[in-house]
Amino acid sequence: MREYIKVDQMNPEASAVSLAVEVARQGGVLIMPTDSVYGIGVAATPQNPGHKRIFEIKQRPSTQTLPWLVGSKSDLQKYAHITHDWAYKLVDAYWPGALTLVVNASENVPDEYVLPDNKTIALRMPNSPLVCQIAQQLGCPLATTSANTHGAPSAVDGCGLEDCLIEQADLTLDGGPAPLAIASTIVDCTGDEPRILREGALPTKDILATAGCAGR
Repeated sequence: MREYIKVDQMNPEASAVSLAVEVARQGGVLIMPTDSVYGIGVAATPQNPGHKRIFEIKQRPSTQTLPWLVGSKSDLQKYAHITHDWAYKLVDAYWPGALTLVVNASENVPDEYVLPDNKTIALRMPNSPLVCQIAQQLGCPLATTSANTHGAPSAVDGCGLEDCLIEQADLTLDGGPAPLAIASTIVDCTGDEPRILREGALPTKDILATAGCAGR
């Protein structure tokens, strides 16, 4: 099954969400728009065969792990061990949005999605009703990475997706241009203060100010 449909990610039709949920529930691979860049993902369930397929499709080393796109702010407490209030401040300010948090994984995260070296996982709630509704109806996050082959630029528009990805994914959701067209900012939340791992759509100074760490 290889399907390709046009969607409005900010106001998705129920039929598109239902189709994506059904494909993901069967272990299928989805390509979907987000607020930042296009992603390729699967249901973040234990022993999902689609998880391995993503690495094969992207030609990416399987030693890396996949970030999760979550459907609600409450998922932070479910999938992460948070010890500092400033992490919640960041979530309150920037979720849904282009902020990815690297956190200590809770026992609710299957081992194959946890970075072995430090037992962490990256979580983000995108400003995309399409993606959030898929995750909510699926009942679990989407293990997702950028929709591009390893080393190629991230796709920021449906027309910019590589043919080889579309041909191998089970369902491609084309939402046109991504609103931000830039990757999310990644913040390490495992230490006493936030550490910027990648500055993307959100400036470092704004992150530090929100966390109450500006000027230190």
